[in-house]
Amino acid sequence: MHHHRAAVRAIGGRGVRIASAGVLTLGLLTGCSADYDADDIEYAGDYSSHPPLAVVGFPSTGTLKITQRVVWRIADGKAGALASLGDPAQDEGVVRKTAENWIAAFGEGAKGKVTAEFYDEGSYRQEVVLYLHGTGQIKQIHVLPQSVDRKDVWRVSMAEPDPAEAAAVAPWVPKTPGELGSTMLR
Repeated sequence: MHHHRAAVRAIGGRGVRIASAGVLTLGLLTGCSADYDADDIEYAGDYSSHPPLAVVGFPSTGTLKITQRVVWRIADGKAGALASLGDPAQDEGVVRKTAENWIAAFGEGAKGKVTAEFYDEGSYRQEVVLYLHGTGQIKQIHVLPQSVDRKDVWRVSMAEPDPAEAAAVAPWVPKTPGELGSTMLR
C-alpha cells in the first residue's frame, strides 16, 4: 500500500508539473504574440531565408534592421520593396531608379556574405559601408530616422539615379572593414 501511494504522489506530482509547464508555455505564446506585428513576422522570415549579415562598428537596433533589409531587398531583386525603404522626402522616381541601379550593380554580391560597417554612433543617422565579399564590391549607404504615420522608422537615402554614381565608391571608404575603427574622418 505504501508503494502505491508513493507512485500516485509521483504521478500526480509529475502531472501537476506538466500542466504547469503547459500553462506557462501557453502564457508565453499568447503574451508574446500580442507584441509582434506583421513587420516583425516579415522580418523574422527574411532573417531566416538570407545569409547572416556580419557587423563591424556600432549599429543601433534601427540602423541594423534597415541595413539588413536593404541588403535583403537588393539580393531578392525587389526594386519596389527596396524603394519602399527610401526616404519619403525624396522624389519617388529617383528613389525607384536608385533601387533598380543598386539591384543591377549589387544584386549578385548581396546574395552572399556581406559585412556591414557602421560608422560613428547610430542614434540619429549613420553611414554604413557594405562589403560584398563574393564580388569584392563596396557600397556606402546613409540611413536616417523618418516620421511615418507619427511613428519613427529608419529609412535609407536613395538619390543615385545614375548607374555610375550608384556603383561609385567614395574616396574615404576603406577597402576592408575596420580599417578606420568605424569612425569617419572629418
